[in-house]
Amino acid sequence: MCVSGMETAQFSAWVVVGLLVFFYGGTFLISTRIGKKDENADGYMTGGNNIGFGISAASMTATWIWASSMYASATSGYTYGISGPIHYGLWGALMILFIYPFGKRIRAVAPKAHTLAEVMYVRHGRSSQLMLAGSNIVGSLISLMSNFIAGGVLISLLSPFNFIQGVFAVAAGVLLYTLWSGFRASVLTDFVQVVAMLGAVAVIVPFIFFAAGFPAAFETGAVNLTPQQGNFFSSEAFMGQGAPYIAAVLAYAIGNQTIAQRLFAVKQNLIKPTFVTATVGYGAMVIGVGMLGVLALYLGFEPSGGDMNNLIPEMAATYLPPVLLALFFIMIVGALSSTADSDLSALSAIMMTDVYGQNVAGGKKANPRTMLLIGRVTMVVATAAAVAFASLQLSILDLLVFVGALWGALVFPVLASFYWEKVTNKAFTVSVLAALAVFLPVRFGWIPVDGVFGIVVDVLSVVGIGVVLGLMVFGFFGAKAAKVVGVLAVLVSAPFAIGSLHQYATLCGSLVAYSVSTVVCWAMSVGRRERFDFAVIAQRTGDFDDGSAARVDTGPGAGGAEPDVPGRVPDPAGGESAPEPAANTK
Repeated sequence: MCVSGMETAQFSAWVVVGLLVFFYGGTFLISTRIGKKDENADGYMTGGNNIGFGISAASMTATWIWASSMYASATSGYTYGISGPIHYGLWGALMILFIYPFGKRIRAVAPKAHTLAEVMYVRHGRSSQLMLAGSNIVGSLISLMSNFIAGGVLISLLSPFNFIQGVFAVAAGVLLYTLWSGFRASVLTDFVQVVAMLGAVAVIVPFIFFAAGFPAAFETGAVNLTPQQGNFFSSEAFMGQGAPYIAAVLAYAIGNQTIAQRLFAVKQNLIKPTFVTATVGYGAMVIGVGMLGVLALYLGFEPSGGDMNNLIPEMAATYLPPVLLALFFIMIVGALSSTADSDLSALSAIMMTDVYGQNVAGGKKANPRTMLLIGRVTMVVATAAAVAFASLQLSILDLLVFVGALWGALVFPVLASFYWEKVTNKAFTVSVLAALAVFLPVRFGWIPVDGVFGIVVDVLSVVGIGVVLGLMVFGFFGAKAAKVVGVLAVLVSAPFAIGSLHQYATLCGSLVAYSVSTVVCWAMSVGRRERFDFAVIAQRTGDFDDGSAARVDTGPGAGGAEPDVPGRVPDPAGGESAPEPAANTK
């Protein structure tokens, strides 16, 4: 095989089969050793809410470090130059850190929950729950598909097998070890996978660096860079990659069930060290791998067909000897598998809890055995669907940014629902739908942004900047500091942004999703006199196996019928009432 005029290594079919059997056979063996003859529904979804620090930190790190992250970080380095991987990996890492205060609050309010959508059901009603669950089903399917794409590309480039055969091999391997033990298999294999991945990065990236002729190539290859690509403080890199990613990854962290599932699984007193460790691990690994894109840029390396998904595999095949290439192969397969099994676990938890447990079983007691069956069937169906969609071979980076922006519409309504007693189901639902209605035409350019509409998009985007920065401050310093930072951000950015920001469709799409959902949710909630008692959430989210998960039937039309929402009591005197005692609302 020849890429950019250079011969690249390939494995024989038997070697690739051997590597896949070694990796997936090993993870399957681990999952069988932790499997239980009588598996229970709660263990299958959250591991009993009692996972320790080492496993949880490694699992959180592995879930964030997916193969798509590596590919996208390298693409960013290749596209934007030396600051590209920083704008991808650093902001992604910091977002893990920024969300841990929210994680502590969510866990304190709902210590035994399984999904965020389950909490929204108790907090608001059915429409909010299904909206959050639906967005996670779409997001997890896209994530699953992008990881299968990464696996198919890798196997097709390094072996005689084609792309579709590679996708099938990875999909079957992930399903094999995840199906039986669910979430517990996912987190335990994550620990092994992340240790292997970090070790591989520490060896592979420096080896390629010297094998490709660096550091001398920094001088000879400098002509391949534009002035912006050679500038560490590139505004083009920030506006094209960094800023959209800040908004997208904050939304990813808040709205994604794979993160929420680990939040509900870890011991409550270990949330902070888990998130801090994941911050360091994610940043080191993703930035390190992203530097392969920068090296490729200096070398004038061109991925075959101009497909950025080929960049990392082809760089590895060009410069690594067979032994390290095999290590690289395992590293990528481990990265994509760790996220794919998390997606399968998330999808199964949503179908078990939000679809069956609360909307099919309704007021009747949900059967844990039926829940387990539903969870396993969900994994099989989701895998089949993701394999089918993977054949489209869409851009991984575009998929990531799209999903992140989509979840941006949910961030404020979800977070406000954990802190502000006045947020209603109607405010949640309308604000999310309004944000999506504005996000889609802005993100995909359905309406020309010249003239008045462009100014409107700029103004909404500036408000979105204030919302994002305000939320980042709120978790650590509270509402007062968040308002100050948010207002300052709007005032400082407005003179520079209004009139020009609409040129960056990816960034504006994310920002308008934040701003519209925030403004609408606030406007519809601020005048409410009813208040919600957060203690109700802990009472009505619990284990299914021991029957402590109380079922709440909000009845037909509960989506917008505020009197049906548990824990909210109108004040007969017309003023703001004290929250109703939790014991009386059950």
